[in-house]
Amino acid sequence: MALYDIIDQNKDGLIRDLQGCIQIPSLQADDSSGYPYGEQVHRCLHYVLDAAQALGFRVHNMDEQVGWCEYGEGEEMVAVLSHLDIVPEGDGWTVPPYGGDVIDGKLYGRGSMDDKGPAMCALYGLKAIAQAGLPLKRRIRLIFGLNEETGSYDMKYYAAHGGEVPVMGITPDGEYPVINGEKGLVTEFFTKDLNQTGPIRLEELSGGAAHNIVPAHACAVLSCSWEEAEKIAQRRVGKVTCTLTDGGVRIEAEGVGAHGGAPEEGENAIGRLMLFLSSLPLEGDVKTMVDMLAGKLGMEYDGGALGIKLSDELSGPLTMNLGVIQKEGERVTVKLNYRYPVTHLFEECGPKVKAAFEEAGFQQSYILHKKALYMAEDSPLVSKLMKVYADYTGDRQSTPKCIGGGTYAKMIPNTLAFGPIFPGDEVREHKPDEFMEVSRLLDNTKILASAMYEMAR
Repeated sequence: MALYDIIDQNKDGLIRDLQGCIQIPSLQADDSSGYPYGEQVHRCLHYVLDAAQALGFRVHNMDEQVGWCEYGEGEEMVAVLSHLDIVPEGDGWTVPPYGGDVIDGKLYGRGSMDDKGPAMCALYGLKAIAQAGLPLKRRIRLIFGLNEETGSYDMKYYAAHGGEVPVMGITPDGEYPVINGEKGLVTEFFTKDLNQTGPIRLEELSGGAAHNIVPAHACAVLSCSWEEAEKIAQRRVGKVTCTLTDGGVRIEAEGVGAHGGAPEEGENAIGRLMLFLSSLPLEGDVKTMVDMLAGKLGMEYDGGALGIKLSDELSGPLTMNLGVIQKEGERVTVKLNYRYPVTHLFEECGPKVKAAFEEAGFQQSYILHKKALYMAEDSPLVSKLMKVYADYTGDRQSTPKCIGGGTYAKMIPNTLAFGPIFPGDEVREHKPDEFMEVSRLLDNTKILASAMYEMAR
């Protein structure tokens, strides 16, 4: 029986297991469960390992940090790395974010594209290889990570505790035909304690769901005189709404959510809010903070005002995302996510970002830097993956590409991102109403099965 025929026959099982996976809201949480990434992430790992075991594969759980299933024999191993953690659902959904509903041929839910759908495609691709009895000279390991969205500490743990390195690996967390370069990835948090002065006070400030999502909504509540509140409320700015309150005015800015690696596809609500606030007669620390965020970031996404507008021919321009702002008491926290081109260095952008925030009275409270990745087009892994993609799709014109997104390929040697997004398809990760077409689930399962076989044969 042909490999692809087996996959088609197992379609119902693939959909069922993916729906069950999506119905677990596997967001990282610092809860009291005792698990490294929280109770829900733990539940999701066990759900997938149980599914893999039921399909007949050997499974292993490495201290609730990462799990895997394996098939075949041999001294060498090839791997498919996927992640089961997700970003918050955010605003703007029209279907249940954790329902796993199939509507008009599309399977909806947070994680359907990033990265639970591809994880299940890999699992059912491996099932097809096993059912077909294809001869292999290397073991195939499917590695299920739990912390890709918030630092990839799972893969750091895997590497530090003797996790086997594949001779070749893929992570279905990018695009086709193959991602042979990934921009350098920087996540930074900055905090500032406000000592407020003047007749207008900032009582509340919030916006964004995660550092790597373009925020779709942001809000500020000001206390001030009735006369000043009326003046502010009379201002007319697109996508900014002012509502009078008992003690002042509530200001809400709307944007368009998008993946933090493609901020040009969204509209940054926090930046829009800062630009509006910068037009008001604020004073002291609040004015300093707002003027810097509006002037150095605003709704820009190329780092131009910060003096870090970098670009190259391989991977394109630097991208900047002001993802989260939150005021708790008098402390404001800002979370940034930016990605620099593959031929540039962190030293060309990081110090300038830090200096701009420090000049406005912020302190850096967190930084995570993942260096850029690049593998030559004529390397064995790139060549194999390009052949698999071309043989399946008939597309022999597309070429390897570099992306702004960061994947597990940066964390585990000999690994590249491969799928699940096809050229011309909408990028849906981190957006409201995330989905994958059932037809694309099958396409990905077949391509991943072929890639696993090519790497392991």
